[in-house]
Amino acid sequence: MPEESMLGFEQAFGVLRQFTRSRSAASRAVEHCELCSAGLHHDHPHLVELANRQILCACDACALLFDGLEKSKFKRVSRTPQYLASFEMTDGQWESLMIPINMAFLFRSSIENRTVALYPSPAGSVESLLPLDAWEEIAANNPVLRLLKPDIEALLVNRVGHAHGLRDAEYYIAPIDECYKLVGLIRTNWKGLSGGTEVWTEVARFFAELRSKSEVMRGGVNA
Repeated sequence: MPEESMLGFEQAFGVLRQFTRSRSAASRAVEHCELCSAGLHHDHPHLVELANRQILCACDACALLFDGLEKSKFKRVSRTPQYLASFEMTDGQWESLMIPINMAFLFRSSIENRTVALYPSPAGSVESLLPLDAWEEIAANNPVLRLLKPDIEALLVNRVGHAHGLRDAEYYIAPIDECYKLVGLIRTNWKGLSGGTEVWTEVARFFAELRSKSEVMRGGVNA
């Protein structure tokens, strides 16, 4: 088993609560920019606070201030996911990463100067220490990973259906807020030991929606 470390509960909950709020009209009406308190529309941008990986809701003006800044405590999260149609990863390579479930997201932390691997759980996101040799072999086989923007984009892996012989594995370059959205829905819908039907229905819906709004990238080129 890999060494694992749970994120601090309060830190993780702070990230997840962005995605577990009621989406009723009443609650959306009281959402405000977490920097300037301006009112927000439903499809507002997000910022990531690099030191603690906190996702913040932002208005367009505040998000624009941090768009593309290299040296800042905040970065604006990307908006468009990309489905990696030609991504290559064998079952053996996945197992060599020693991630205990068939779903995870991996991103480059500029502050920690390393690639971070997280997987969703009923308690929130859990970090799995990444064997460098195994990861570097996968990265060498998939030059598209060089396009990942540090802190704000992740390689999102879904091998749940693949593990049960139901469908192909899915790989995305996903905005980091989408990855935490997935963590939030698993945490809020998980029941019992196996999660229950509802959580897996929500996971399937999440990936169906993600794929529907993704650009398709083949061999490092958008199709």
